[in-house]
Amino acid sequence: MNSVVALVIGFIVAGIGYYWYARYFDERVIQVDPKKATPAKMYMDGVDFIPTSKHVLFGYQFKSIAALGPVLGPIISLQWGWLPGLLWILLGTFFIGWIHDYSSAIIGLRNDGETFGALSYKLISPRGRVILLSFMYFYLLLIVSAFGSIVASMLQGTPSVPLAILALMAVGLLSGYLIYKKKMDILAVTILMVVLSIFAIWLGTVIPIKGSYGAWVVFGLLFSFIGAVLPIWSYTQPINYISFYLVALGMLGAVLGILVGHPNFSVPVFTTFSISVGPLWPILFVTIACGAISGWHSLVSSSGTARQLENETDTRYVTGGSMFLEMLLGLIALIIGAASFATFDEYGANLKALGPAGIFAAGLGALLNKLGIGAEFGKAFAGAMLVVLAITIMQLAVRFMRIATAEIAGEGVPLLRNTYVGAFVAVLLTYILVMTGTWSYIWTLFGGANQLMAALALMLASIWLAKEGKAWQFTYYPMLFMLVTTIAALVLTTRNLIITASKLSAGTASPPAGQSVGVAIGGNIISAAIAVFLIIAALVLAYDGLRMFGKARAGKLGKAPAAAPTAKA
Repeated sequence: MNSVVALVIGFIVAGIGYYWYARYFDERVIQVDPKKATPAKMYMDGVDFIPTSKHVLFGYQFKSIAALGPVLGPIISLQWGWLPGLLWILLGTFFIGWIHDYSSAIIGLRNDGETFGALSYKLISPRGRVILLSFMYFYLLLIVSAFGSIVASMLQGTPSVPLAILALMAVGLLSGYLIYKKKMDILAVTILMVVLSIFAIWLGTVIPIKGSYGAWVVFGLLFSFIGAVLPIWSYTQPINYISFYLVALGMLGAVLGILVGHPNFSVPVFTTFSISVGPLWPILFVTIACGAISGWHSLVSSSGTARQLENETDTRYVTGGSMFLEMLLGLIALIIGAASFATFDEYGANLKALGPAGIFAAGLGALLNKLGIGAEFGKAFAGAMLVVLAITIMQLAVRFMRIATAEIAGEGVPLLRNTYVGAFVAVLLTYILVMTGTWSYIWTLFGGANQLMAALALMLASIWLAKEGKAWQFTYYPMLFMLVTTIAALVLTTRNLIITASKLSAGTASPPAGQSVGVAIGGNIISAAIAVFLIIAALVLAYDGLRMFGKARAGKLGKAPAAAPTAKA
C-alpha cells in the first residue's frame, strides 16, 4: 500500500467518526446542556477546579493522553503485517476509543468531578472501590517507572534534548502565569512560547548537556513531583498545552513529508497469526493501546479534564477530538515503520537494533529532511518529541498516584493525605523500581493492565448510562470485548512468565545481561503473582459491575452508600 492512501483513509475515518458518530452520541444520547453548570464553575478553587478555554484544554487533553504508546505500539505490531495494526487503530478508535474518553469525562461532569475511586464506590460497591484504587496505583506505578527509565535513557543518549526539556519547564510556568494571572491573550502567549521552545531545541544542538542515567532519572522524577504538587493551572496544564504544539508540528511535518515522498509499504499485508510476542488475539489489542483505546485516557478525562471543562458542549471537541488526533499519530507511526525500509527483513533488523522508538525518531527525521529541514535539527526535534511524549505523562501519573494514595490510605494514615507526602511516596517507589531494574519485569503486565483499566472505565460508563435511562449499548459491548481480551492477555502473560521462570531454573534459558539467575527467576515469579492478582481483581470487578449493571437496567439500582472519601487533583 502507498503511505498516502493509508493517510487519506485515516483522515476520512477521523472525519466521519468525529462529525457524525461522536456528534450523534453527544447530542442525541447524552444530550449535553450548555446551560448546565460544570464542576469547574461550581467548585472553582484556582487549584484543581478551574474553567478553561476549550482550545487550551484540547491541547492539554491531547498531550495528556498521547504518550509513547501511539508511537511504539503500531511499529511493534508490524510484525503481524501492516493490515492488523491499521484496522485496529482505525476501527478501535472509531467504535471504542473516542467514546471511552468522552464517557469518562461526561461521568465526571455529571457527578461533581468525582474520581474513579468515588465513582466505583457509588456505581459498583465499596469492595469495587478498594480493588479499583489498588489496581490503579499499581498501574500508575508501572507507567511512571517505565517512562522514567525511558526518559533517562533518551536524555543520556541524546545530549541535544535536555536543554529543550529544561526550557519546557520554564515555558510552562511562564505560560500559566501570563494566561491566568496577567490575563494575556492566549494566542499571543501560545505563539511566543512555541517559538521559544523550538529555539531551545535548536540551541540544544549547539549546547548539548550530558549527564548520567541516574541523574536523569532524578530529573524526570523531580519534573513529575513539581507537576503533582503545584496547582494544575500553573505547571501541568500549560506545559502539556505548549507540548501539544511541539507534537502537532512534528505530526504536521510527518504528514507533509509523507505527501512529498509518498513511500510504499515494504512490510507484508499479513505475516502469520502467532509471532514471537504472541498470537494476534489477544496480544495485538494490548500492544496497540494509545492510538486505538487506552485505559490511561479514562484517568486523564475523569480526574483532570472533567474538572476543567467550562461547558458541557466542549466535551466532544476536547475528548473526542483529541482521541481522533491521537489515532492519526498512531497511523503516522505505523506508516513510518512500514515505509522506512527497503524490505521486511530490514525492518526486523532495525526493530532489534534500534527499537521502535529509534525507528520512529530516525523515520521522522527522514520525513522532515524531505521538507528541507537539516538532519541534525531533525534528529534533535524527533528526540525532543519522544521525551515530551513521555515526561508530560509522568507528571500526570504521579499526580494521580497522589490522589489514589489519599483515597486508599488517607483515612487510616492522615499524613498520606498531605499533597507533598503522597507525591513523595510515589516518586520514591518509582526511583526504587527504576534504579534496581525491577520495573522491566512487571512492565510485561502493562499492556493487559492498561486495557483492563479501559474495560473498567467502560463498565462504569455502561452502569451510569443504564442508571440514567440512556442507550448503554454504545459502551457495554466494547466493554465486554475489552474485558475478555485483556483477561485472556493476562492469562497468556502469566503462562509465559511461569515458563520463563522454569527455563531459568532448569538452566535452559539465560537471564538478561547484568542480572543473576536468581534475580531473573524472582522477577518472573513476582510478575506472575501480580498477574494472577490482576486477573482475580478483574473477575471480581466484572462480577460486581455486571450485577450492578443488571440492577441499573431493571431500574433497581438503589441509592449509593455514604459518600466515599475523595481527593483533589
